[in-house]
Amino acid sequence: MLKQLNEILFSKFQGTGNDFILIDDREKKYTQSTEELFRLLCDRKFGIGADGLILIRNHEKANFEMIYHNADGKKGSMCGNGGRCAVVFAKKLGICKDEGTFIHENTLYPFRVLSNDFIELTLLNQKPEVKQLHNEVNFFVNTGSPHHVQFVSDVENTDVTLIGKKIRNSTDYQPNGTNVNFVQVLDKDKIYVRTYERGVEAETLSCGTGVVASALSFLTLSRQNLAEVIVKTKGGNLIVQFLQNGSINLIGPAMKVFEGKTLV
Repeated sequence: MLKQLNEILFSKFQGTGNDFILIDDREKKYTQSTEELFRLLCDRKFGIGADGLILIRNHEKANFEMIYHNADGKKGSMCGNGGRCAVVFAKKLGICKDEGTFIHENTLYPFRVLSNDFIELTLLNQKPEVKQLHNEVNFFVNTGSPHHVQFVSDVENTDVTLIGKKIRNSTDYQPNGTNVNFVQVLDKDKIYVRTYERGVEAETLSCGTGVVASALSFLTLSRQNLAEVIVKTKGGNLIVQFLQNGSINLIGPAMKVFEGKTLV
């Protein structure tokens, strides 16, 4: 007997190469969906293919709620690039306009659309603790997601997958693991970041919360007090902005790639 297939409508977005499946779930069709389904949709061989999947739902205290799943199908912590993509998607659905807020895991995130595809997202309301680890070039910062940050002299020739996987699974970060960022200083206000992401279990072209964690670690390492840091990633540039009130903005593009439907 043939399995009955269900049709899923989706949009595919990317923010500096970090790509996501976006689904309008205001009717709550996917509240009982399994990790297996989301993992299949994110699979680049057998599904749509993405670093993560985002459901958009109504919320009484914000313009919308963002539910984020990593590529492994499990619910994920905050995703900065995904958050910007969610804003553009929600605006296209008519849920929000150029300014507003969304909820993720009981935290409110203000946003502002600077242009059609350029989004300012307030990722943090206050500066988090930057912990210096066993030597002066290693740090840990939680920016809504946990991040190990390691400064290197040549990030292009760093084995991000091998070293990142080892740190991600080290005993220091058990049981949940951590994301791992490798950072090269390019200028007094510019860094280059490559990230190994837990949940994807590979290097991604960009990681929004990792970019912010790396910028915070850079300011600590360099003992500077900058208004903004420019961050180069493999997928493009992002800006981390430090406001006088203590909040931190992540600014960058979020673009729709295509939309379609899939049968599962």
